[in-house]
Amino acid sequence: MKPAKPTTPKGTRDYTPSMMLKRNFIIGHIKEVFEKYGFMPLETPAMENLSVLMGKYGEEGDQLLYKILNQADFLSKVETSDIEKGSKHLALKISEKGLRYDLTVPFARFVVMNQNDLAFPFKRYQIQPVWRGDAPQKGRYREFYQCDADVVGTESLICEAEIILMMHEVLGNRLKIKDYAIKMNNRKILAGIAETVGAEGKEAELCVAIDKLDKIGKEKVLNELKERGFTDTNLEKLLPIFNLPANNQEKIDFLEKFLENSTIGKQGIEEVKKVLKYLQSFSSTLTFEVEIDITLARGLSYYTGAIFEVKVRNSAIGSISGGGRYDNLTGTFGLEGVAGVGFSFGLDRIYDVMEEQSLFPSQTQSTTKIMLSNFDSEAEAYTLPILKKLRDEGIKAEIYPQSSKLDKQLKYANKKQIPFVVLIGSEEMSSGIFTLKNMQEGTQQKLNIEEIIKQLAI
Repeated sequence: MKPAKPTTPKGTRDYTPSMMLKRNFIIGHIKEVFEKYGFMPLETPAMENLSVLMGKYGEEGDQLLYKILNQADFLSKVETSDIEKGSKHLALKISEKGLRYDLTVPFARFVVMNQNDLAFPFKRYQIQPVWRGDAPQKGRYREFYQCDADVVGTESLICEAEIILMMHEVLGNRLKIKDYAIKMNNRKILAGIAETVGAEGKEAELCVAIDKLDKIGKEKVLNELKERGFTDTNLEKLLPIFNLPANNQEKIDFLEKFLENSTIGKQGIEEVKKVLKYLQSFSSTLTFEVEIDITLARGLSYYTGAIFEVKVRNSAIGSISGGGRYDNLTGTFGLEGVAGVGFSFGLDRIYDVMEEQSLFPSQTQSTTKIMLSNFDSEAEAYTLPILKKLRDEGIKAEIYPQSSKLDKQLKYANKKQIPFVVLIGSEEMSSGIFTLKNMQEGTQQKLNIEEIIKQLAI
């Protein structure tokens, strides 16, 4: 019998050393920006109780949750009547835990459990994997990393403005991603739209459908809304929303008129205007634009105010960052009235965009900056103290682990993309002057160890 061919589960992938170096490059910049804005690191378990996860992501989100079978005989408590009640009921009989779907709900659970020990407003960032049973496709994985930053315990819209600033600082200033759009909307505006078109209370259905506009188009969104109970009259009144002007101020002018009889809709407009005003307060000459997008809904059911999304234009990868305000997420765990707002960078999607745009610097390709040669036992004994000296100076260095011909050692350095090699033979040992080979340029220099250290520090 042939051994099974090794594969990874669909929607997952291995991260090779060269991929990990690039990912760490992205994570390093994200961490620096998060900490610069006052956020503290946090980690939570990969699995949560289903009682924590279920009902927080809407109907579709619940279906995408990965559930973990109970240990031992997971069928021991199952009766025929449980099977007859369907898969949703049965799942809760054989599974008590699930893999986390995002980092926000576990964060809310953490806040409630540790509320007496936290200083509010509490700002945390979290960089960990999450799991969703989505259909795998380009830019969409079943296991992927999120890089979250959230603040709870304040209703200040300064937080929304700072989220937009962090999005731009990471993506534009640091990672140099080209041609992306930062989009903003407000769930209160969407609630106001539902009210204005005569479908009050159906903003959840409106959000789920309209969030798919980019993927399925206007006609299919309208068909889905009809299936969800919107009448022809409701849909006819909704049509102007799909043809708004491009200019932010013109959109605001339209909305103020369209939602003039909706109290909640007008609150949403005022919040959008205030966020834009805060951005101007940070800098009167912003180097980037924020686009008000009334069709932006973000399907997660816990959002209550501002919502954000970043998409790269002319790319099939889709959203690379998103988030919003959730003014009572902790209320589902018994802690009422704790306002929160946050966002997430999709690490895997950012990685794919940077590969697409060839943005990774060459130095991300290797952890080792310099390799020392190894020709024989005498040279090896001479070289080890030099290796230690380089490392003591903070230089990432290694020695070729066994004595070999020079050609083999240089091939190894090239394959690992090590930029410098030091050749140490009998002549170098007697003189203390070593040959430093630049592997990228093919040039060589004769230097002592202090000069090599100085050269590598440049």
